[in-house]
Amino acid sequence: MDSSSSKRFNSIASGYATSEVHSGSPTLDRLHELLPPVDSVCDIASGAGHTGLGFAGIASQIVAVDPAPNMLAQVQRLAKERNITVETIEAFAESIPLASATFDLVTCRLAAHHFSDLPKAMTEMVRLTKLGGYIAIIDMEGNENPILDTLNHEIEVLHDPTHVRSYTAKYWRELFVENGLEIETCENCYWEIPDGLTVKRWCELGDSGEEAFHAIQDRLASASSEDLSQLEITRDADGGFRLPIRTLLILGRKSYKSRA
Repeated sequence: MDSSSSKRFNSIASGYATSEVHSGSPTLDRLHELLPPVDSVCDIASGAGHTGLGFAGIASQIVAVDPAPNMLAQVQRLAKERNITVETIEAFAESIPLASATFDLVTCRLAAHHFSDLPKAMTEMVRLTKLGGYIAIIDMEGNENPILDTLNHEIEVLHDPTHVRSYTAKYWRELFVENGLEIETCENCYWEIPDGLTVKRWCELGDSGEEAFHAIQDRLASASSEDLSQLEITRDADGGFRLPIRTLLILGRKSYKSRA
Protein backbone atom coordinates (compact mmCIF):
# COMPACT_ATOMS: atom_id res chain seq x y z
CA MET A 1 0.00 0.00 0.00
CA ASP A 2 1.32 3.45 -0.85
CA SER A 3 0.34 7.10 -0.33
CA SER A 4 -2.19 7.04 -3.19
CA SER A 5 -4.04 4.15 -1.53
CA SER A 6 -3.89 5.88 1.83
CA LYS A 7 -5.30 9.09 0.37
CA ARG A 8 -8.09 7.28 -1.43
CA PHE A 9 -9.20 5.24 1.58
CA ASN A 10 -8.96 8.27 3.81
CA SER A 11 -11.68 9.85 1.66
CA ILE A 12 -14.08 6.90 1.74
CA ALA A 13 -13.64 5.78 5.34
CA SER A 14 -17.19 6.46 6.51
CA GLY A 15 -18.63 4.08 3.92
CA TYR A 16 -16.45 1.23 5.17
CA ALA A 17 -17.98 1.47 8.62
CA THR A 18 -21.37 0.41 7.23
CA SER A 19 -20.33 -1.57 4.14
CA GLU A 20 -22.09 -4.92 3.88
CA VAL A 21 -18.92 -6.39 2.36
CA HIS A 22 -16.63 -5.31 5.18
CA SER A 23 -18.81 -5.44 8.29
CA GLY A 24 -19.22 -9.21 8.37
CA SER A 25 -19.11 -12.35 6.27
CA PRO A 26 -19.18 -16.15 6.22
CA THR A 27 -15.39 -16.04 5.81
CA LEU A 28 -14.96 -14.19 9.08
CA ASP A 29 -17.28 -16.66 10.77
CA ARG A 30 -15.15 -19.49 9.39
CA LEU A 31 -11.97 -17.88 10.73
CA HIS A 32 -13.45 -17.78 14.23
CA GLU A 33 -14.41 -21.45 13.90
CA LEU A 34 -10.85 -22.44 12.99
CA LEU A 35 -8.97 -20.48 15.64
CA PRO A 36 -8.32 -21.45 19.23
CA PRO A 37 -8.83 -18.68 21.83
CA VAL A 38 -6.44 -15.76 21.25
CA ASP A 39 -5.63 -13.02 23.73
CA SER A 40 -3.90 -10.45 21.50
CA VAL A 41 -4.91 -9.46 17.95
CA CYS A 42 -3.35 -7.09 15.43
CA ASP A 43 -5.45 -6.20 12.39
CA ILE A 44 -3.26 -4.95 9.53
CA ALA A 45 -4.73 -2.49 6.98
CA SER A 46 -7.75 -2.60 9.23
CA GLY A 47 -10.06 -0.25 7.38
CA ALA A 48 -12.92 0.57 9.75
CA GLY A 49 -11.78 -2.22 12.06
CA HIS A 50 -14.52 -4.83 11.68
CA THR A 51 -12.13 -7.81 11.67
CA GLY A 52 -10.20 -6.85 14.80
CA LEU A 53 -13.25 -5.62 16.71
CA GLY A 54 -14.86 -8.99 16.04
CA PHE A 55 -12.48 -10.41 18.66
CA ALA A 56 -13.94 -8.27 21.45
CA GLY A 57 -14.78 -10.45 24.41
CA ILE A 58 -12.16 -12.98 23.25
CA ALA A 59 -8.92 -10.99 23.13
CA SER A 60 -7.83 -8.58 25.85
CA GLN A 61 -5.65 -6.61 23.40
CA ILE A 62 -6.85 -5.44 19.99
CA VAL A 63 -4.67 -3.24 17.78
CA ALA A 64 -5.76 -1.79 14.44
CA VAL A 65 -3.09 -0.65 11.96
CA ASP A 66 -3.96 1.43 8.90
CA PRO A 67 -2.24 4.24 6.95
CA ALA A 68 -5.48 6.27 6.61
CA PRO A 69 -6.25 8.38 9.70
CA ASN A 70 -9.94 8.63 8.83
CA MET A 71 -10.17 4.83 8.80
CA LEU A 72 -8.63 4.73 12.27
CA ALA A 73 -11.14 7.35 13.40
CA GLN A 74 -13.89 4.98 12.26
CA VAL A 75 -12.25 2.17 14.24
CA GLN A 76 -12.32 4.31 17.37
CA ARG A 77 -15.92 5.40 16.74
CA LEU A 78 -17.17 1.84 16.28
CA ALA A 79 -15.17 0.68 19.31
CA LYS A 80 -16.67 3.43 21.48
CA GLU A 81 -20.20 2.55 20.33
CA ARG A 82 -19.57 -1.09 21.33
CA ASN A 83 -17.64 -0.27 24.52
CA ILE A 84 -14.48 -1.95 23.18
CA THR A 85 -10.95 -0.88 24.02
CA VAL A 86 -8.75 -0.72 20.93
CA GLU A 87 -5.36 0.78 20.10
CA THR A 88 -4.88 2.37 16.68
CA ILE A 89 -1.58 2.77 14.84
CA GLU A 90 -1.16 4.85 11.68
CA ALA A 91 1.27 2.89 9.51
CA PHE A 92 1.69 1.03 6.24
CA ALA A 93 1.69 -2.77 6.27
CA GLU A 94 5.29 -2.85 5.05
CA SER A 95 6.63 -0.96 8.08
CA ILE A 96 4.80 -1.23 11.41
CA PRO A 97 6.18 0.44 14.56
CA LEU A 98 5.28 -2.37 16.96
CA ALA A 99 7.47 -4.81 18.88
CA SER A 100 8.25 -8.22 17.45
CA ALA A 101 6.53 -11.39 18.72
CA THR A 102 3.70 -9.44 20.35
CA PHE A 103 0.47 -11.00 19.05
CA ASP A 104 -1.29 -14.34 19.17
CA LEU A 105 -3.06 -13.46 15.91
CA VAL A 106 -2.25 -11.10 13.06
CA THR A 107 -5.04 -10.59 10.52
CA CYS A 108 -5.33 -8.86 7.17
CA ARG A 109 -8.71 -8.81 5.43
CA LEU A 110 -9.66 -7.43 2.00
CA ALA A 111 -6.51 -5.32 1.84
CA ALA A 112 -3.49 -7.31 0.64
CA HIS A 113 -4.40 -6.68 -3.01
CA HIS A 114 -3.45 -3.03 -2.38
CA PHE A 115 0.01 -3.65 -0.93
CA SER A 116 2.90 -2.23 -2.94
CA ASP A 117 5.28 -4.88 -1.53
CA LEU A 118 3.36 -7.94 -0.37
CA PRO A 119 6.44 -10.05 0.56
CA LYS A 120 7.69 -7.23 2.80
CA ALA A 121 4.25 -6.88 4.40
CA MET A 122 4.20 -10.63 5.03
CA THR A 123 7.62 -10.40 6.70
CA GLU A 124 6.22 -7.72 9.00
CA MET A 125 3.17 -9.83 9.86
CA VAL A 126 5.38 -12.80 10.71
CA ARG A 127 7.65 -10.56 12.80
CA LEU A 128 4.72 -9.31 14.88
CA THR A 129 3.37 -12.79 15.56
CA LYS A 130 4.38 -14.78 18.63
CA LEU A 131 5.95 -18.19 18.19
CA GLY A 132 3.02 -20.56 17.91
CA GLY A 133 0.71 -17.70 16.94
CA TYR A 134 -1.40 -17.36 13.81
CA ILE A 135 -1.55 -15.25 10.67
CA ALA A 136 -4.87 -15.06 8.82
CA ILE A 137 -5.34 -13.56 5.36
CA ILE A 138 -8.75 -13.03 3.77
CA ASP A 139 -8.70 -11.50 0.30
CA MET A 140 -10.10 -11.72 -3.20
CA GLU A 141 -8.52 -14.62 -5.05
CA GLY A 142 -6.71 -14.38 -8.36
CA ASN A 143 -7.50 -16.93 -11.05
CA GLU A 144 -5.03 -19.55 -12.29
CA ASN A 145 -6.45 -19.12 -15.80
CA PRO A 146 -4.52 -16.11 -17.22
CA ILE A 147 -7.42 -15.00 -19.45
CA LEU A 148 -9.87 -14.96 -16.56
CA ASP A 149 -7.30 -13.40 -14.26
CA THR A 150 -6.69 -10.59 -16.76
CA LEU A 151 -10.41 -9.87 -17.08
CA ASN A 152 -10.82 -9.84 -13.33
CA HIS A 153 -7.77 -7.57 -12.94
CA GLU A 154 -9.08 -5.12 -15.54
CA ILE A 155 -12.41 -4.60 -13.79
CA GLU A 156 -10.70 -4.36 -10.40
CA VAL A 157 -8.44 -1.55 -11.64
CA LEU A 158 -11.40 0.23 -13.23
CA HIS A 159 -13.20 -0.01 -9.90
CA ASP A 160 -10.15 1.12 -7.92
CA PRO A 161 -6.95 2.38 -9.60
CA THR A 162 -4.97 1.59 -6.44
CA HIS A 163 -5.63 -2.14 -6.87
CA VAL A 164 -2.32 -3.98 -7.36
CA ARG A 165 -3.12 -7.70 -7.74
CA SER A 166 -5.48 -10.40 -6.52
CA TYR A 167 -3.20 -13.33 -5.74
CA THR A 168 -3.90 -16.99 -6.41
CA ALA A 169 -4.21 -19.62 -3.70
CA LYS A 170 -1.03 -21.18 -5.07
CA TYR A 171 0.88 -17.94 -4.61
CA TRP A 172 -0.42 -17.49 -1.06
CA ARG A 173 0.62 -21.01 -0.15
CA GLU A 174 4.10 -20.41 -1.52
CA LEU A 175 4.43 -17.12 0.34
CA PHE A 176 3.36 -18.70 3.63
CA VAL A 177 5.77 -21.60 3.18
CA GLU A 178 8.63 -19.25 2.22
CA ASN A 179 8.10 -17.48 5.54
CA GLY A 180 8.18 -20.75 7.46
CA LEU A 181 4.48 -20.74 8.29
CA GLU A 182 2.67 -24.02 8.78
CA ILE A 183 -0.55 -23.79 6.76
CA GLU A 184 -3.56 -24.73 8.84
CA THR A 185 -6.06 -24.19 6.03
CA CYS A 186 -6.38 -22.58 2.60
CA GLU A 187 -10.00 -22.39 1.50
CA ASN A 188 -11.62 -20.51 -1.37
CA CYS A 189 -15.32 -21.25 -1.20
CA TYR A 190 -16.77 -18.31 0.67
CA TRP A 191 -18.87 -15.45 -0.63
CA GLU A 192 -18.74 -12.25 1.41
CA ILE A 193 -22.25 -11.43 0.15
CA PRO A 194 -24.36 -14.54 -0.57
CA ASP A 195 -26.02 -13.08 -3.67
CA GLY A 196 -23.07 -10.99 -4.80
CA LEU A 197 -23.19 -7.28 -5.62
CA THR A 198 -24.41 -5.37 -8.63
CA VAL A 199 -21.70 -3.39 -10.38
CA LYS A 200 -23.62 -0.26 -9.38
CA ARG A 201 -23.48 -1.11 -5.67
CA TRP A 202 -19.84 -2.21 -5.95
CA CYS A 203 -18.98 1.17 -7.41
CA GLU A 204 -21.00 2.97 -4.73
CA LEU A 205 -19.03 1.22 -1.98
CA GLY A 206 -15.74 2.14 -3.63
CA ASP A 207 -16.85 5.66 -4.61
CA SER A 208 -15.64 4.73 -8.09
CA GLY A 209 -17.84 7.19 -9.98
CA GLU A 210 -20.12 6.96 -12.99
CA GLU A 211 -17.30 6.74 -15.52
CA ALA A 212 -15.88 3.66 -13.80
CA PHE A 213 -19.34 2.12 -13.49
CA HIS A 214 -19.99 2.40 -17.23
CA ALA A 215 -16.47 1.24 -18.11
CA ILE A 216 -16.90 -1.91 -16.02
CA GLN A 217 -20.33 -2.59 -17.52
CA ASP A 218 -18.91 -2.17 -21.03
CA ARG A 219 -15.92 -4.41 -20.32
CA LEU A 220 -18.13 -7.18 -18.97
CA ALA A 221 -20.53 -6.80 -21.91
CA SER A 222 -17.61 -7.42 -24.27
CA ALA A 223 -16.50 -10.59 -22.43
CA SER A 224 -17.56 -14.02 -23.63
CA SER A 225 -20.45 -15.74 -21.88
CA GLU A 226 -18.09 -18.62 -21.07
CA ASP A 227 -15.61 -16.33 -19.30
CA LEU A 228 -18.41 -14.64 -17.36
CA SER A 229 -19.79 -18.01 -16.35
CA GLN A 230 -16.42 -19.24 -15.12
CA LEU A 231 -16.05 -16.07 -13.04
CA GLU A 232 -19.63 -16.58 -11.79
CA ILE A 233 -20.67 -13.15 -13.07
CA THR A 234 -24.36 -13.01 -13.92
CA ARG A 235 -26.78 -10.57 -15.54
CA ASP A 236 -29.59 -8.88 -13.69
CA ALA A 237 -33.08 -8.52 -15.09
CA ASP A 238 -32.28 -4.90 -16.00
CA GLY A 239 -29.30 -5.97 -18.12
CA GLY A 240 -26.64 -5.01 -15.59
CA PHE A 241 -24.09 -7.37 -14.08
CA ARG A 242 -23.83 -8.94 -10.65
CA LEU A 243 -20.43 -9.87 -9.25
CA PRO A 244 -19.59 -12.60 -6.75
CA ILE A 245 -17.57 -11.15 -3.87
CA ARG A 246 -15.74 -14.39 -3.22
CA THR A 247 -12.68 -14.64 -1.03
CA LEU A 248 -9.81 -16.90 -0.11
CA LEU A 249 -8.98 -17.63 3.52
CA ILE A 250 -5.50 -18.80 4.40
CA LEU A 251 -4.51 -19.43 7.99
CA GLY A 252 -0.95 -20.23 9.03
CA ARG A 253 0.88 -20.87 12.28
CA LYS A 254 4.29 -19.42 13.13
CA SER A 255 6.71 -22.20 13.93
CA TYR A 256 10.42 -22.35 14.74
CA LYS A 257 11.09 -22.37 10.96
CA SER A 258 9.63 -18.91 10.47
CA ARG A 259 11.93 -16.16 9.26
CA ALA A 260 11.00 -13.56 11.84
